[in-house]
This record gives sequence, C-alpha cells and structure tokens, in this order.
Amino acid sequence: METILKAVNITRSFKINDKTTVHALKDINIEVERNKLVVLRGRSGSGKTTLINILGALDRPTSGEVIFDGNAITGLSDTGMDKLRRKDMSFVFQSVALIPTMTAYENVEFAMRLTGAPYSERVKRAKECLIRVGLEKRMHHRPGELSGGEQQRVAIARAISNKPKLIFADEPTAALDTPTGLAVMNLFKELVRSDGLTIVMTTHDTAMMELCDVVYTLEDGVITDVKVNEDEG
Repeated sequence: METILKAVNITRSFKINDKTTVHALKDINIEVERNKLVVLRGRSGSGKTTLINILGALDRPTSGEVIFDGNAITGLSDTGMDKLRRKDMSFVFQSVALIPTMTAYENVEFAMRLTGAPYSERVKRAKECLIRVGLEKRMHHRPGELSGGEQQRVAIARAISNKPKLIFADEPTAALDTPTGLAVMNLFKELVRSDGLTIVMTTHDTAMMELCDVVYTLEDGVITDVKVNEDEG
C-alpha cells in the first residue's frame, strides 16, 4: 500500500518558564497508508491532539519531519501550510464549529466559497455532500434544529466538500452518545472504502477501535502500541 502521511522522529516541547519544559511528544514515528482509517488513541494529556495538529499542518514540531504525499511539509512557510490545508486536507472537530445562523447547506457552501470555488460548483457539490452523509432532507435546517449526530454529519459534509486527500478528526464522537458515535464511525469507514478518503482521528473511546484499520496508542507523548485490524473485505 502507498503511504500518504509519515511522521519521522517528531518531538514537541513547550517551554513553561526558564526552568520548566514540557515534552508533549517524544520521537514519534508513524506511517499512514492511503485509503485507511487510522486512530490515535490515548487518555487526556497523552499527546494525541498535539500530534494530530502537527500532522495536519496546524502546528510545527520542535524537531523531526512530516512527509505528506511524498513531500516534506515541516519547513513550509505559514502561507504554504495554509495552502496545503485548503487544498489537500480537511478537519472535523469535537466542537462542530458550524455557523449557527446558516443552514446545513449554507455551512457547506460557505466553506467552498472560502476556497474560491465557482458558484455553480458550490451549489452542486454542497448538495452532493449532504446527500452523501444522509442529510438530504435536513439540508435547509440550521444547526440548532439538528441533533448532535446530524450536526457532526454536516461538519463531515463540509470536510469532504473540497475533495481533500486526507481528513483529520479530533475527538469527533466525544460529545455523542455511543450509538450516534458508532454511526459517525461507520460513515467514516464508508467514506474511506467508497470515496477513497484517508482519515486520521483521535479518540479515547475504546468502543470505536474495532471500526478502524490501524490504532496507535499514545501514553505521555510516546507511542506504546500499534494494532492493525484485519480487513473485513
């Protein structure tokens, strides 16, 4: 399988004061294969969110290198990292960050507007994405009129609208009950299998582990275990 994302000896340290430095990540090495659902799991404070922020070009490592789609991205300028995120990556967060005054359709269309997509393409693609996540009958409802699971599906529709190569999801099921969270995970799995996406997500929820392809376990900034689930296909 082809590797789309690779972390090589990633460390991340935060200087608290002149005498104290916190080492959030220590010599992290991971490989993410294309068209896989990969989970970074660990308790709060394990370093998983710090790692996903570095992998997603939202933060920079203290040392080490991130290679995305064959290119080293660690040394990119801020502008270069912004361009990379707009073009090739998308993000889904625990807090869905939808605009409350906009409908589901408008939230997805607006995200495409920010990337400069033409109007006709935005209209067509926004509807396609909401239908893809099962919200064809809810696309004209505002977030406050949607359930938590439906709001997260809008966030996923927004994330796939610009046809990214890679989606990062930080605790996307943490605010959902278990059945709704499993439904979101099954949607992720379907997008990977049917739409050729690659997804890297963080979670501390063990109920979600069996639905992914690979699980990296982090403890105190170190990878302590790697589990590869058998492919059902």
